[in-house]
Amino acid sequence: MAPIKKSLQLLNPYRQAARTPPPSRGVSQGVSEKTFRLAGGENVSYSWTKSMLSWQRTSYHFQPDHNWMNDPNGPLYYKEWYHFFYQYNPDSAVWGNISWGHAVSKDLIHWFYLPFAMVPDHWYDISGVWTGSATFLPDGQIVMIYTGDTVDIVQFWFPHPGIGIKDFRDPTTAWLSPDGDKWRFAIGSKVNKTGISLVYETVDFKSYDMLDGYLHEVPGTGMWECVDFYPVSTKEVNGLDTSVNGPGIKHVLKASLDDDKNDYYALGTYDQFENKWVPDDPKLDVGIGLRYDYGRYYASKTFYDQNKQRRILWGWVKETDSEYDDILKGWASVQSIPRTVVFDRKTGSNLLQWPVIEVEELRSKSVEFDNVKLGPGSIAPLKVGSPSQLDIVASFEIDKDAFEGTVGANASYSCPTSGGAANRGKLGPFGIIVLADETLSEGTPIYFYVAKGANGKAETHFCADESRSSEAPDVSKVVYGSKVPVIDGEKYSVRSLVDHSIVESFAQGGRRVITSRIYPTNAINGAARVFLFNNATGVSVTASVKIWNMGSADIRQFPFNQS
Repeated sequence: MAPIKKSLQLLNPYRQAARTPPPSRGVSQGVSEKTFRLAGGENVSYSWTKSMLSWQRTSYHFQPDHNWMNDPNGPLYYKEWYHFFYQYNPDSAVWGNISWGHAVSKDLIHWFYLPFAMVPDHWYDISGVWTGSATFLPDGQIVMIYTGDTVDIVQFWFPHPGIGIKDFRDPTTAWLSPDGDKWRFAIGSKVNKTGISLVYETVDFKSYDMLDGYLHEVPGTGMWECVDFYPVSTKEVNGLDTSVNGPGIKHVLKASLDDDKNDYYALGTYDQFENKWVPDDPKLDVGIGLRYDYGRYYASKTFYDQNKQRRILWGWVKETDSEYDDILKGWASVQSIPRTVVFDRKTGSNLLQWPVIEVEELRSKSVEFDNVKLGPGSIAPLKVGSPSQLDIVASFEIDKDAFEGTVGANASYSCPTSGGAANRGKLGPFGIIVLADETLSEGTPIYFYVAKGANGKAETHFCADESRSSEAPDVSKVVYGSKVPVIDGEKYSVRSLVDHSIVESFAQGGRRVITSRIYPTNAINGAARVFLFNNATGVSVTASVKIWNMGSADIRQFPFNQS
């Protein structure tokens, strides 16, 4: 029988031989590393079938027909259409030859692909049309400012003395100066290991003056990419135009850190006369404090949607399988579901992110499971249709008497180093398991873990455990998460959008978010399952869940030939 088995393997086009590491992509041209490298090295493989790889393509997240995509660029609402631009390689499923893809939508969910917005065809961008932003002028014109790559160097214009020739990029949306007669915008940079943001000023977007000093700097954070800078209201739930400032407003400064490939933000105050931004809490400064997303999420960009008076956040969600598998699939990367961003008036110390309401148009049949009792160490299957495309809303309550009687419950807990959902404690973990198979040989728990010190103070952790998400060895499988504030009287709550190989989970109304890329081998199509679980040792949990099946977004070429 051995020769027959060997022959079948040779006939399988998705069987991989021993691999050599793929080359570095992007760094030599002055941008962040675009090649994803597995922690265990590249010399591993899995016999992916065509069905498995086809399943991984999302159904309601934005992605091109084929090939590579990365950063979102210059999103805006213009003449009754949402416009979305993105870094795109028209030739391959790996990074390179970067142009600006372009798509339009009426609702941020269903999209029409349009011809390229920009391609590398000038001396200043002949090696790549890189990340940038859009600014509306008072007369209705739109200015796009972006980074271009020349044959020799990254070309923007002459940066601050002492800054490396490749260490500056990604201009923000512009805002008006205090007198309203000039425009300002920021770019990311670094000096040695200090991450910085520089500000330029212009009247006509043809000539520029660099303002003295830095908008902000944080030692030890390294290169800042894809800087974003915008106001949020502390009193209202509506979004604000980028130029708004004054009482009842905080400014968000965000940077994508090249060193660890995560997006960090901080809340603070912007002195527009001194051109200085100061964080509310230095311990939560940019790069050392809060993140937009504690999973796989990078190079994000917001825009002000004047159509519905809201600020909307886009983010690039890269693949965490091997480059070889992406080439087999013929595509790489998706964009997150667009999220609204507002100030959390309950905590006063963070933002709230939530999927745009338009995604709920895809909801169809729903099922509810109310007051499900989960004793310590228990698991409960939930019967749902189409488990690969779901919108799950769940809440959990811990038995009050048992909770109050518990002390010393793993006060030093941390999601990434915890060992995942299999690591049991007195007050957790408990939550949901998505994209699981019947035997739980595969599955991704999204869960809460409550730690309690000897002083009785409780801290809640929100985690996503990919360690058993796939039997394939050539995909990343880590545990993500962070602490999440839970206000007195609140239940533990989570919303998860499941769309094949991407899961976006929002805890406590969006105080914390985790995005995961999942590549199961068994838990696909009709074999996928959803479970509730309580792996705590000391408390019972009561869960209530509502689950909607999600339809597919209509994403296709614009019908130019139709009247």
